[in-house]
Amino acid sequence: MDLRRRAGADPRAETVGILILDNRPSTLDTRLVMPTTERSAGFVVFHVRPGDGPAAGRVVYLLLDYGRHWDFAKGHVEPGEDDLAAATRELREETGIATAAVAPGFAHEVTYFFRHKAKGLVRKTVVFFLARAATDAVALSHEHVGYAFLPVAEAVRRVTFANAKQVLRLADQHVAAHPELLGEG
Repeated sequence: MDLRRRAGADPRAETVGILILDNRPSTLDTRLVMPTTERSAGFVVFHVRPGDGPAAGRVVYLLLDYGRHWDFAKGHVEPGEDDLAAATRELREETGIATAAVAPGFAHEVTYFFRHKAKGLVRKTVVFFLARAATDAVALSHEHVGYAFLPVAEAVRRVTFANAKQVLRLADQHVAAHPELLGEG
C-alpha cells in the first residue's frame, strides 16, 4: 500500500523521508528517517582534439578516476556560493583547469540517496554544467588516482553510475545540437 495515500497525502508529492520497517519477532520498529540533504555542483568537461576533419568527430569528455568509480569533477556548494561558482571552484581544485567556456543552456540536476557512516541517510542533489576546456592538460587533486579524455561511447562505458551516464548522453546531445560550441556553425 502506498503510505502517502494511507496518510491522506497527495500521492504525487515528493517523499521527504524513508520509513523503516523492522518486523523481526522481537520488535516492531516503524520510524521515519529524515535524510540529511546535500547539494553539489560540477562540470561535464569536453575538449576538441586538434586534427583534420569535423570537430564533432574529435570531441572527448573528461572523466576522473576516484579509485572506486569514474565520474565528473564535482563537489559541495559552500555557503555563499551559487551552483556555477561551486562547479567552477571544484573544477579548478580537482583538475587544475582554471578557465573553461561554459556552454549556455545546459544545466542538469540529478538526485540520489546514499548512506554515510557519520551522517546516515543522505539525499544529494547535484547540478551539472557543460564546459569546453581549451586543453586536455589536467593536474589531479589528491582525491583522484587518474583521469581520461574519451570519446562519448567509451566515456559512457567507463563512467560508473547510471545517472552520470545519462548526464553524459544529454551533454553530448547538447554539444551535437550546438555546433557553435565546437567553433563551427
